Amino acid sequence: MRRRFGLTINFTRPAFTVGDALIILMLAVLLYLGARLALKAPATVTGPDISLAPSALPWYALLSTGRMAIAYLFSLLFTLVYGYTAARNRTAQKVMLPLLDVLQSVPILSFLPVVLLSFTAILPLRFATELAAVVLIVTSQAWNMTYSFYQSLTTIPTELGEAAAIFRLNPWLRFKTMELPFGALGLIWNSMVSWAGGWFFLMASEIFTVGSRDFRLPGLGSYLQTASNQGNVPAILLGLGTLVLVIVLLDQLVWRPILVWADKFKVEMVESDTPPESWFYDLLKGSWLGQRFTRRFWHPLMEWLDAKLARLFKSRIVFEVTEPSAKSRPSLAAILIGLVVVAGLVYAGIQAAGLLITLPLSDYGRILSGVLSTLLRVAIALVIAVVWTIPVGVLIGSNRRVANILQPIIQIVASIPATALFPVLVLALISVTGGLDVPAVLLMLLGTQWYLLFNVIAGTSAIPQDLNFTTSLLQVKGWPRWRTLILPALFPYLVTGMITASGGAWNASIVAEYINFGGQTFKTNGVGALIAEATASGNYALLLASTLALIITVVTINRTFWRRLYKIAEERFRME
Repeated sequence: MRRRFGLTINFTRPAFTVGDALIILMLAVLLYLGARLALKAPATVTGPDISLAPSALPWYALLSTGRMAIAYLFSLLFTLVYGYTAARNRTAQKVMLPLLDVLQSVPILSFLPVVLLSFTAILPLRFATELAAVVLIVTSQAWNMTYSFYQSLTTIPTELGEAAAIFRLNPWLRFKTMELPFGALGLIWNSMVSWAGGWFFLMASEIFTVGSRDFRLPGLGSYLQTASNQGNVPAILLGLGTLVLVIVLLDQLVWRPILVWADKFKVEMVESDTPPESWFYDLLKGSWLGQRFTRRFWHPLMEWLDAKLARLFKSRIVFEVTEPSAKSRPSLAAILIGLVVVAGLVYAGIQAAGLLITLPLSDYGRILSGVLSTLLRVAIALVIAVVWTIPVGVLIGSNRRVANILQPIIQIVASIPATALFPVLVLALISVTGGLDVPAVLLMLLGTQWYLLFNVIAGTSAIPQDLNFTTSLLQVKGWPRWRTLILPALFPYLVTGMITASGGAWNASIVAEYINFGGQTFKTNGVGALIAEATASGNYALLLASTLALIITVVTINRTFWRRLYKIAEERFRME
């Protein structure tokens, strides 16, 4: 590592720029246009009945897993393209990173009615509902993966970049042989937590009510939501048991084999004494069909793709981050298109402002109070998460035996939707605490702590084994070892984990601060409760104002604090 662990954060640069304001204006316009389009949606929608019979669970599990898989593929594609472009192009980075902050802060449940009603206005009902569910699952999966991949690309050791330049690797070979392998471990662990986040919001994406419109899709999420609404505890336990079985199968058949395969991408000079193991990976690796598939299909495909892309890039070398090219005068067509876009934004912005003006001042006071209350809960949840995830994550990431035991357990616990269990426990918690404030913090913690834990595990797993051996030989133990090795190595992963965990906490506030159970509604003061209330009543003005207030708050925090920490990680804590 370059330095010991120590931080000096520069707060002299502006936290909130004109570009941020323009991006938020564009998002407000899109939300407004979606709300206007939503008015054309069918006035009454009745979804299919959700059976609570045990025999329906296998089919529901298959449907939900299929939606999750499709959403994950879109999230992965978005991650690779968006993260690479933001990391390699300074000009694009100035727009893409603030936009990523905004997209991460858009609450999934305030975005859902606009997306869903807009789709149903222009598409067949069933297809629109399926498409909306996939889109909303993507919004719970993509952001932390993108942050992780961007962080990996910006902290690649300088000597690896120099080697790529010496070997004259074109952009494709550089990406394939250096950039993607270097970010593989972080991307895999964040993929696992993305699936956990997808399960967390599955109930919300598969069954949703807006006024007299009842949208629902058959699946595990709708099964658990229906059982929860009816207070059917046996059905809830049966649905959770099925979900746990799906998670265990995915761990054994997908994630553990991928982690074993990706262990070869660690940047280290000495091989670990206890490499990860997977019975399914060994089975596939030793199978005749697997070997034939690799030899006859995969290797020829990669060779063909390498040759095609090599001709496309013509061996163009990329070493440092792309700098903006010399300024050139835009064409007349580009100027006209820009004027049309600006005019459209101004007009739609005026219309959105007109919608916001209809809100009484008392509602704006409620929004301000709600933002401050939710901010306090987010801060408490994040502090609690940091306190326990760092030591536990380091233990799991550095001890293979412990990891083999705890990894599947953590995946199961992280993937169980707290929204399925929370209504059952909320009555008891309210009777003890006298309100929803403490239970809301608990639910926000359950929905966000995993982003931190999985990133800490990924960062610990990526520490080169030769550095561990060196600290052991020098007998560096206790706090000196944490300060000189563990915390510097973890710092980029901690920043990624904390920024996504805080965004997840803001999102979780909507289901934590406003709860329906057994025909009763429980809520507390918070911007999440206001968004949920506006969604349930179809109050689009309150929904737009509350969502914009939440977005502005999150973006301001990201730009003031988290973005500066990203810069420190890029400049001071590279593994080199």
